[in-house]
Amino acid sequence: MINLECKIGDITFKNPIIMASGTFGFGKEYGEIYDINKLGGISSKGLTLYKRDGNNGMRVFETPSGMMNSVGLENPGVKGFIENELEYFKSLDTVKIANLGGATIEDYVEGAKLLNDKEIDMIELNISCPNVKAGGMAFGIKNEVAREVVREVRRVVSLPLIVKLSPNAEDIVGMARVCEEEGADAISLVNTFKAMAIDIKNRKPVFENVYAGLSGPAIKPIALRMVHEVCKNVSIPVIGMGGIMNVDDVIEFIMAGATCVQLGTVNFVNPRIGEEIIKDLEKFMIENNIKTLDEIRGVI
Repeated sequence: MINLECKIGDITFKNPIIMASGTFGFGKEYGEIYDINKLGGISSKGLTLYKRDGNNGMRVFETPSGMMNSVGLENPGVKGFIENELEYFKSLDTVKIANLGGATIEDYVEGAKLLNDKEIDMIELNISCPNVKAGGMAFGIKNEVAREVVREVRRVVSLPLIVKLSPNAEDIVGMARVCEEEGADAISLVNTFKAMAIDIKNRKPVFENVYAGLSGPAIKPIALRMVHEVCKNVSIPVIGMGGIMNVDDVIEFIMAGATCVQLGTVNFVNPRIGEEIIKDLEKFMIENNIKTLDEIRGVI
């Protein structure tokens, strides 16, 4: 018998496949396509303290081997999530992760307080959000800014805390260490890369905000390298993501040291990819006589 289970602290995932924030909503739509209770976990649409309508203009743009997005964290707000989405979300038989962003440290703290006593399993702190009090620089760029937001949120939450890192950080290994020092239970990485596209006919940026987030298979080799570096330098679990398209990609991230992985852009390419990769992972383990993922985790 093979065992796909993974653990982060006291939380047991039935398998390492987690759906990434912003690509799976709260699960309802995909739940009409296949049994999403088969998944290891789901990270919710990114939540902010207050409702956001998102960015104007182009939001998604295809690029070679990838996708760019400038959705702008459109979401119902933490209270809207609790009132309208939580009932369904908490009914799922999988690890339920609430992804939380914010424009100020106070926003993060208040949002975390509201989520802490709800029927979810973990909070994933997205520190790629722009800090409005610091001129728009993301919380996840400089180590000491990240330290402050993780410290303040950790003070008010008892739920396990994942911190999601931006690949645009000045020092991603140092950033991961700071998050561990301030009490994070796990690290997830990487979020999208800052990127740009130009409409040459109209001589203007494709996106109204000029820059957007690049995801998809184009970023995988860099994401894999970053996950490997972080895994070698922290003692808490790491959740790897960035351009995963198939089971081979999943295995690479696990061999690089990741405890679990998140699937993002690939959900738009193949809405059934979650269940397919779980089957393919089982097949790989059987064919290679692997009983548990611990046998291959971090072998590189």
